[in-house]
Parts: sequence; structure tokens; C-alpha cells
Amino acid sequence: MKRIAITTLGCKVNQFESAAFASGFEALGCAMVPFQAEADVYVINTCTVTAKAGQQSRQLIRRVLHERPGARIIVTGCYAQMDPETVLNLAEHPVAIVGNGNKHLLVAAALSEQPPDLVMLMGKIREKKEICDLPVKRFRGRTRAYLRIQDGCDNFCSYCIVPYTRGRSRSVPLARVLQQTALFVEQGYQELVITGINVGKYGLDLDEGQTIYSLLDRLCNDFPDLRLRLSSIEPTEVNDTLLELMTSHANFMPHLHIPLQSGDDVVLARMNRRYTRAEFGAVIQRVRYALPMAAIGCDVLGGFPGETEAEAANTYDLLAGLPVSYLHVFPYSRRPGTLAASFGQHLPGPVKEARVQRLRTLDTEKRQAMYRDNIGRIHRVLVERRQAKSGLLQGFSENYLPIQFAGGSGLIRRVVPVRLTAVEDGQPMGILAEDLLEESRQNR
Repeated sequence: MKRIAITTLGCKVNQFESAAFASGFEALGCAMVPFQAEADVYVINTCTVTAKAGQQSRQLIRRVLHERPGARIIVTGCYAQMDPETVLNLAEHPVAIVGNGNKHLLVAAALSEQPPDLVMLMGKIREKKEICDLPVKRFRGRTRAYLRIQDGCDNFCSYCIVPYTRGRSRSVPLARVLQQTALFVEQGYQELVITGINVGKYGLDLDEGQTIYSLLDRLCNDFPDLRLRLSSIEPTEVNDTLLELMTSHANFMPHLHIPLQSGDDVVLARMNRRYTRAEFGAVIQRVRYALPMAAIGCDVLGGFPGETEAEAANTYDLLAGLPVSYLHVFPYSRRPGTLAASFGQHLPGPVKEARVQRLRTLDTEKRQAMYRDNIGRIHRVLVERRQAKSGLLQGFSENYLPIQFAGGSGLIRRVVPVRLTAVEDGQPMGILAEDLLEESRQNR
């Protein structure tokens, strides 16, 4: 029995794919072990969306090569796709490199008797027209499962390396999406996060007549007891059809993550984003009107090349004035091969960091306001784990509040009613609704 260790950097799509690798290994009788443990095969699923992610990928490859010289090392993911030669040059002994378009071949390559230095399954990712078939049995150690419905991106934003490492948009056929969802339900998952690189383009490459909206409607109808959450969707794809789905289906969680990147029209045009600040603001207001208690998250980049103080202030002012719930803030990261890498006026690190820090302070303010607005409300919380430090249970509400409360371990993986009672040290705190009823009876 071979021992297999897998580690994953980066996005939810990578995490789904790593879960598929684990399912494939287990189906062939292999034993999954922690990445820190002794193993026969180590799989490193890399990321390169930022310079920091690429650096972390390189450091991890070097460390494993140094610490586990007798093991077979498999490197895959976006960093391996973008720069396989660097991966080979890092190696003191042979490694196998599997490109993003060939991840369905990874398990066989890892277990092959063929020497690893002869295994380099790269291929031309831009020419891939079909998505890899990567079925997942279960997500080890996770209460929520990720459901990958799409891969690749056709947008070519000027700062983004993803279209070059993931290829063009490719969708999972409807039958396979439904089959994977049913498998997750059989495994006892109560919530799925619908994910992909650009999920709003789902189905447009298939001859099935499906769109992201028809797929979401089908999933909500076919699996009414399953909570569904959308991971991220472009502002141009948030329309009345989507909002109608969210308001009409109780199992479609009121939570949208909508990337902004910049709140200045000049910067948005240089980023090759396809909307204006006014259009983005109108989208957020429509979501808030249709779903008053929804969580609305935004991605934003600080310090894009050539960004002036006035342009940075436009981004801050737009977000400060919109009813968004939280921000994911990143400093601009120069990625060789992208259009923005060739732009002039790349900003000094301290300037970028100051702008990022200002936005992160705004994120903290937005999150705390969202928590306070929900005090007194009863939420349906999917319990994920017990916090080691506080000893309390923690889970996410429908609108993505990370609520902590007292309760028995038997509640983990269950959906329970919790009233949010306070915000303590920035953390939403609650009490089981059943406990409130019992307390009320005792006080009569």
C-alpha cells in the first residue's frame, strides 16, 4: 500500500482538484497521510496568481525535494504550468510535472513504474477544449464541499496570469455536475460551494443550452435540502435572473462575492475590466435591495501600475459608500507574461502597502458593521469545527457570518438555529436557539 501526501496552494478549484487526486489514489488502495508525514509520493498542487504564491510554491518544492529525497515528487498546478523549466531546475533529483490540462492523468503518473524524470505531462493549455474529468468522492476534513463546474478564463484582464495557466473557459457537462452533486449528498455534505475560474461563463462552450443561471436553478430544484453557495461571479453577470433565483430558492445562500479590483474608471480600463464604477455601484445596490441581509464581498487590488493618489482615493470612496460586507484586498503583483507587467510607473512597495492597509482597515470596519447589523437575528448555521482556543463551536450562517457558540460535538456537520447575541473582540457570538427556548421556560 503506497502512502500518498498532497498539499494545495491557492484557489478553491485547486482544492477541488486535490480532493479528486485523493479520491483517485484511495480508489486504487493507497493510504492518504498528512503532508508532514513519511510518504512514498508527494503531490504539490501549486499556485502562481501572485508573486508571493509563486515564491511559496518554489519554497515548498525545494523543501520537499530536500527533506524527502527517496520519494516520488509530483508537481502540478498553475506554477508548474507557467514555468516547468524552473521546477526542473529546482530539482536535485527527478520530479514529475503534470500540467493543468492533464490533471486527470496525475494519479496514474504518480503510481507508474516509469522513472519520474520521463513524466512531463504538460500539453498546450490554450488548445484544451474540454475540462479534465476529476470526480471527487469526498473532501477530507471539510464540512462544506467545493463543486467545480468550470475551468479557464477568456477575460484576459491585464494583470492576471490565469488565462495563460488555466486556458480558455471550459465547462463540466450538466450530467456530470448532477452526478457529482448527488455523490456529495450521499456522503452527507449539507453545503456545496459552486466554484470555477469564471463560473458566469458556465455552459457557453457546450452544446447543451445551459447557462450558470439554468444550472443553479436545476441544482436548487433537484437538491432542495442542500445549501448552495456561489463562490465568485463577475459584476457583469449579476442580473435580475440571478437575483430572482436567490430570492425564490431557500437553499441558495444569500451571499455573493463580486470582484471590483478598482473603483476608478481610468484604472478599470487599463485593467481591461468591462464595467465602470457607476455600473459596479448600481449592481451592489440592486443586490442589497433584493437581498437586504445578504453578505456582499469584493476583491480589490491596491497599487496598480500608474495608479495615482486620486485614483486610489476613488476606489476607497466608492467602497466606503457602498453597502458591501467585506473586502479581499491584495497588493498588485507583477506577473511576467501579462500586459500590465509591461506598463510603466510600477509603484514602490511602501506606496502599495499603504494603499492596501487603508483598504484592509475599511474591510475590518465593514465586517464589524455587518456583524452588528445581525445581532438579535436567528441564523441557520452549518457547524464546521470546535475552536481550539475558545472551546466553542463555529460555523457559517446563510449570509456567511462566522458565528461561535457553545454546544456539543455532535452538532458538527449539522445545520442548527443560532441567535447572534453579541460581537466580542470582533467575533460574532451566539447561542443555540433551543437553549434560548429552554432558558425562557425556566424563567417563567
